[in-house]
Amino acid sequence: MSNITASMVKELREISGVGMMECKKALVEAQGDMEAAKEHLRKTGQAKALKKSSRETKDGGVGIFISKDKKSGALVKIACETDFVAKNEQFKKLLLELAQQASAQGENDFLNQASIQGSGTVQDILHTAVSELGENIQFLEAKSLKADSGIVGGYVHMTGKIGVLVTLEVDQSYEGAELEELAKDISMHVAATSAEAISEDQIPLETLEKEKEILIAQAKESGKPDNIIEKMITGRLNKFKKEVCILSQPFVKNPDQTIKALLEDTGKKLGRKISLTAFAKFQF
Repeated sequence: MSNITASMVKELREISGVGMMECKKALVEAQGDMEAAKEHLRKTGQAKALKKSSRETKDGGVGIFISKDKKSGALVKIACETDFVAKNEQFKKLLLELAQQASAQGENDFLNQASIQGSGTVQDILHTAVSELGENIQFLEAKSLKADSGIVGGYVHMTGKIGVLVTLEVDQSYEGAELEELAKDISMHVAATSAEAISEDQIPLETLEKEKEILIAQAKESGKPDNIIEKMITGRLNKFKKEVCILSQPFVKNPDQTIKALLEDTGKKLGRKISLTAFAKFQF
């Protein structure tokens, strides 16, 4: 029998997406023949997953899960081939199951995590879904959030294409419905707007540099003197910062009020200081 090396197992895993142990077993069965090993995987339950793996995944959905105590939650984004499957109840159930997994175990090394639902890994769950739904299904990303003295809340748009998760912290523990409603309102706001950060100091440097390059190019087209161009860029960059930071944005339900003011006003009513400390947004 041919020697099965770790690199061979890794190569088969990359080609097939099947777990390491299954790939090794297939190579042993095929006596080291890569093509025979792939055929073996097709014949032993991975057929559809392998055949579908090269198909384009242009559709999909976003799933959300929030724990009963509102202290943790997660978003997941999964791609599929068609809107027909994206609307399928089994696909929606898969989104919820994986969001619950991410909430409980985090997003690190997600595909290789042992499933909290039963046997196998998250990758195994996806392969089963491919076989049952008949389309290529790909996990894209996951994000989990936790709260200490506050709550995690969220919102997924009715289309299932946009989802938002937020963490609200309070200086004194509070479990009333008002805080949950606030978290949902802010999540809906973020879903409807462009958000790069919570506040200006959190905007990624690369985002600012990219925007500055665009503004410089636009300003130079005006043909104005350099000192005027510099002022134009500074002014427009400051405007950009306000537009993409959640706290400085006008609340979509009440444009006369910023999200910062909404947090402050709600905090006064509840006798608490409320802070938006984290958010995640996924969309197709």
